[in-house]
Amino acid sequence: MTTQTDIPPAEAGAERRSWLREHSELGVCALLLALGVLVLTDALTMDVDIAQRGPVGPTTVPVVVGAGLLVIAALLAVDVLRGGRGQAETGEDIDLSEPADWRTVLLLAGVFLGAAVLIEPLGFPIAGALLFWGAAYALGSRRTDRDPLIAAVLSLVTYTVFNNLLGVPLPGGPLMGVL
Repeated sequence: MTTQTDIPPAEAGAERRSWLREHSELGVCALLLALGVLVLTDALTMDVDIAQRGPVGPTTVPVVVGAGLLVIAALLAVDVLRGGRGQAETGEDIDLSEPADWRTVLLLAGVFLGAAVLIEPLGFPIAGALLFWGAAYALGSRRTDRDPLIAAVLSLVTYTVFNNLLGVPLPGGPLMGVL
């Protein structure tokens, strides 16, 4: 019988790396746990005196989501430690031998960052239209005759639903007086 002191340090390191490689899904558990703690912390420290209008306040959904993230993290960790493994991707629409399309990923990231920067000075209707149009372009649509129109309609509908129907104020920008 070998003890921990009988195993050479190189082999012990290799065993540890092997165990971590076999249980790599625990990283997802850690991420879900951290995200759940963050959501719960933010929800429970939120100032809700002004926004409370009934029995269900603004902290209800974040608390449920945060608790759900913690439960899922715990269940996934138990499954991984009991030997559960994620299924390998077998989707017919994905060719795993092809490299990732970093151009599309970077274009989408740029569009999202651009919309985040422009939402305050231009307002949501314009920044949202640029976001939707840019995302369509990044994902391969080259219809310059219809894409801007669809993006503008989608952005205006989203703005109207959130601002007027749901009561979530979004920045209107220069169109504030028009909308």
